[in-house]
Amino acid sequence: MKTLADCRVAIDTLDEEILTLLEKRMKVVERVGEIKHDSGGAIYRPEREKAIIDRLTKINKDRKGLLNRNAIEALFLEIFAVSRNLELPERIAYLGPEGSFTHQAAESRFGAMSDYLSLGTISSVFKALESKRAKFGVVPIENSRDGIVGETLDLLAKSSVKIVAELYMPIHMSFATKARRIDHIKKVYSKDKGFGQCRDFLAEHGLEDIEQIPVESTAKAAILAAEDENSAAICSHIAAKLYGVPTLFENIEDVIDNTTRFFILSDFENAPSGEDKTSLFVQLEDAKESGALVHFLQDFDNAKINLSKIESRPSKTKGDFGYWFFIDFFGHISDENVQAVLAKHKEEVTSLGSYVKGEK
Repeated sequence: MKTLADCRVAIDTLDEEILTLLEKRMKVVERVGEIKHDSGGAIYRPEREKAIIDRLTKINKDRKGLLNRNAIEALFLEIFAVSRNLELPERIAYLGPEGSFTHQAAESRFGAMSDYLSLGTISSVFKALESKRAKFGVVPIENSRDGIVGETLDLLAKSSVKIVAELYMPIHMSFATKARRIDHIKKVYSKDKGFGQCRDFLAEHGLEDIEQIPVESTAKAAILAAEDENSAAICSHIAAKLYGVPTLFENIEDVIDNTTRFFILSDFENAPSGEDKTSLFVQLEDAKESGALVHFLQDFDNAKINLSKIESRPSKTKGDFGYWFFIDFFGHISDENVQAVLAKHKEEVTSLGSYVKGEK
């Protein structure tokens, strides 16, 4: 290939080959969907998807290929999403509005083709799953700066839905505007926290003194900026794209390591993957006795089970300031050592789900 034209011809040929191979893959996927439909098997299998990405990453590393794990994951997650829609189209409920970071998290796993249901509250997502109006739900569980999302924990404690996956997503803010020049901007829309998280950016670009208008969500900010060429929005990348507002600057937040952990919820349990995490709801019968929690946790330590999180919440069912606990540990609920510990606390522990450990 000596010229740019030669390169383009080669790329066109390769694209056709890729399309042919994808068509062959999708024909196999159609058959998988038929088998799962007959057997009642779950369409979304995070442990299977992880195994495929692990295998392909190793193969490409051995070949000294150009694609790293992140690139392979980005490509194949979209292929998986298209495949699932061919197997059996499923509806995904998420904490809205459209263009929210939860929407972005949902789309990162289920792709652009899926049927999404935007809901105004976390409680509504749980109700959509319990009533079978949606197969999957995506809700935030904690943020690296703001801490735990108490409503999600409280609903998990009393719901029949299961955690089937977790994902960690960096929270990046974009500056989107239809203005031709930055000095044409007369007002900026965002959620109140958005302004606080981007103070340095606003100061550096001489925008700290223009009108800052707080709105209920960053998605709403993008909608308003789309209607006024002399305004801008501090919003998510997906909101800017969704509402047709060009992104002028990306990653404008002052603190670059702000991350939110999300749960994907459904009505099935995952098979072990070898790299699992499990969440438990714990109500200790003798919680008021001295050392009750310590003795409970000691059983996990004796079984060499590594806890990754423990969070207390008011029980809300007792008038005596009772508490329950949310616990994460590394391992699958079916592991022999886990079963031995849980057998000692049958009436005190409820499994919320075992799932592939997310990549931070």
